[in-house]
Amino acid sequence: MTKILGFGEVMLRLCPSGFKRFRQVVPGSMDATFGGGEANVCASLAMFGDEASYLTALPSNAITESFFAQMRGLGVDVSKVLIKENSRMGIYFVEAGANQRASNVIYDRDYSAISMTGPEEYDFQKALDGIKHVHITGITPSLSSKAFLSTLELIKLAKTSGVKVSCDLNYRKKLWDWHDLMKKNELAEYCMAQIIPFVDLIIANEEDAYDVFGIKAEHADLTKGHINAAAYISVAEQLIERFPNVSQVAITLRESISASHNNWGAMLFDKASRKAHFAPLDADGEYSPYQIRDIVDRVGGGDSFGAGLIHALYSDDCAAPEKAIRFAVAASCLKHSIKGDFNYIDRSEVISLMDGDASGRVKR
Repeated sequence: MTKILGFGEVMLRLCPSGFKRFRQVVPGSMDATFGGGEANVCASLAMFGDEASYLTALPSNAITESFFAQMRGLGVDVSKVLIKENSRMGIYFVEAGANQRASNVIYDRDYSAISMTGPEEYDFQKALDGIKHVHITGITPSLSSKAFLSTLELIKLAKTSGVKVSCDLNYRKKLWDWHDLMKKNELAEYCMAQIIPFVDLIIANEEDAYDVFGIKAEHADLTKGHINAAAYISVAEQLIERFPNVSQVAITLRESISASHNNWGAMLFDKASRKAHFAPLDADGEYSPYQIRDIVDRVGGGDSFGAGLIHALYSDDCAAPEKAIRFAVAASCLKHSIKGDFNYIDRSEVISLMDGDASGRVKR
């Protein structure tokens, strides 16, 4: 069993019930859960049966203990989390969109524990003991200089130890504001250009490569829900040309028809074979995305994709690129039916969708 380590920030997620707006419920009650890119990946991996470990920095309080209890219950090792006194856990608020009304996220994560923690405070060597794969995202470096330097130090040590590294670019327009002399995109490129040389697998959505590195897919209009899937082959090739250490590039392809209706698929470009693999495919072998018409919650969809891809690439039956991308897309398609950040889906459900069972019929 491959041991996988995720490093990044987890937050308390507060969300109005159903599709209510903030002004309908405040003052009042909201649903409280946990979420964060790397934590979401670790949770999914554990539910697939993998051995996942999570590293972050958190305060010593009852909310942290509640998070630990949930992660342990899912099978995620949190024993190496750094506890910092007089610190805080970040919070984010999610207002779920519906039909033509977009979802909205508000961050309250300034001065969170991980953003105030430098690399010298972690025991990265201990955290990497027995680990074969490290997963990071572009979210953590966007928080602060210290969080960026910690991410960079971890993956440098991982590479010298022979550990594989995956990175979800995960560009966030509301973050990347910790440098007074650089614009958001400039800071993102400056930091990620130092991180990606230590990465084996890049994961991105349809906009990330452009937002971070200025690499644009031709003939795509995301505001109108149109994606030219084939154009992302060139995006992957340009990423690998700039970063020759990268062996694979995976890009999710979300066509947003509305907040409630998305078409969902992805591509995995494999450097060794110089071949792009798309999923899902129709009966003629042509790319044909899943049509998700009644989205319950799309937050965490990219993380569920990343977890599905990492799991598949290390599995006995889905490691081939054409199968790995099918598994990842099916896993993330199912996430759109789950409320909250974590993808409460097991491996058998993913395999069932991969095999063509999208009926949603009751299993008795």
